Amino acid sequence: MSVTVNNKTSLNFLNGRWIPSVTGEIQESRNPANSNEIVGTVQRSSEVDLDNSVKAAKEALTAWKKLSGPERGQYLFKVANILEQRLDEIGECMTKEMGKTFPEAKGETKRAVDILRYFAGEGMRKKGDVIPSTDNQALMYTTRVPLGVVGVITPWNFPAAIPIWKIAPALIYGNTVVIKPATEAAVTMSKIIACFDEAGLPPGVINMVTGPGSKVGQAMIDHPDVNALTFTGSNQTGKKVAQGALDRGAKYQLEMGGKNPVIVLDDADLDLAVEQTINGGLRSTGQKCTATSRIIVQSGIYEQFKNKLLEKIKRIKIGDGMTNEVWMGPCASENQLNTVMSYIHKGSEEGATLIAGGKRLQDNEFADGYYVEPTVFENVTSDMTIAQEEIFGPVLALMKAETIKEALDLANDVKFGLSASIFTRNIANMLTFIDDMEAGLVRVNAESAGVELQAPFGGMKQSSSHSREQGQAAIEFFTSIKTVFVK
Repeated sequence: MSVTVNNKTSLNFLNGRWIPSVTGEIQESRNPANSNEIVGTVQRSSEVDLDNSVKAAKEALTAWKKLSGPERGQYLFKVANILEQRLDEIGECMTKEMGKTFPEAKGETKRAVDILRYFAGEGMRKKGDVIPSTDNQALMYTTRVPLGVVGVITPWNFPAAIPIWKIAPALIYGNTVVIKPATEAAVTMSKIIACFDEAGLPPGVINMVTGPGSKVGQAMIDHPDVNALTFTGSNQTGKKVAQGALDRGAKYQLEMGGKNPVIVLDDADLDLAVEQTINGGLRSTGQKCTATSRIIVQSGIYEQFKNKLLEKIKRIKIGDGMTNEVWMGPCASENQLNTVMSYIHKGSEEGATLIAGGKRLQDNEFADGYYVEPTVFENVTSDMTIAQEEIFGPVLALMKAETIKEALDLANDVKFGLSASIFTRNIANMLTFIDDMEAGLVRVNAESAGVELQAPFGGMKQSSSHSREQGQAAIEFFTSIKTVFVK
């Protein structure tokens, strides 16, 4: 078996310098489209590395927070310009490291550029209000102050956008940052951090430590000098972040899982509904927290919708995301592939009917990758595992409903509440859906997976800690309000 290596070892970034871990250990990152290809290696760091990065961030905090918002914004504009020049390089690395197609990876990287520019502009916005005092000889107003050192823990599925939509607001509001990216996407993250380095941010303002969550992540959660934690990932890990932060009084923000429904009513544009359902459920191989997972279709159009869906799925081209015309790449890792296959087996065991896909692809060009067919089940009931748990793969569950009320009851019958969409031409049904759907993001006649950077994003129920990321809502987490009274 031949093994190819594309990149040199990525180092940690601490206090403005690229340095190896004190452990001397490294970990390979392999291409999920071809597991014989090593995309790069990253540091397998320890608690000591994390502690050193927090010390650097704490030391840099005083000078950084004393800069004006526009001054901090100029740094972010520089980072955005550098990142934009490297769209192809970072997009290719992302595709090879976690599997999404090259056009998707480039688009995500461009989105990170846009997020940086958006928050760079936030440095010019007001950060308080004048409030009337009962004393006519006094001035009373509010201002916003940074939290301090912010710990950032990010997943592998959006290696550019999610880290940047946490880092950019943290920095513009005067915090310093320590990030622990997912190991599966750490090579990509190191290339992004290099853009911050080249932009000349003061040493210690941003730091990156890679390594296992059980060590580096837990050390970040427990560290007394990490003033706030922002996390995106699984519910299981998110609960550990919340408990650890609560125990020592740190502020925390969680964005976790979803089990996102699409409701298709009998007056819907079926071609649009099918297209958007496939985009929402199967792009990025279903590896999005906002991906469509359950499709609840009014019974009168169920067969017609199903047939259109299956016909369109047959035409999906699967393969290496760097190959032209490929629409869906592999699962991001062998572990993720195994997780997806276990849910597919569970669906059949519990009585759902498999009507498309369901197999791992292993022949010919798929032999060394982590590929699974787009999979569709029908006769799915709400008590089945595949209707309740997040799969994070290209698996769709078809369900029937007679009325919009029944559809909404099914849609809300999960512990998650991240995103949801409906397809209908009826305004009354739209308004009912908007009012009654228990989700932080609701979309009408559009896929469930669309998130715009200037709008607040977050979930209800167990999908989040009920805070919001992105847009002007970001200031609510990354700052504290200080009330000032001047006599």
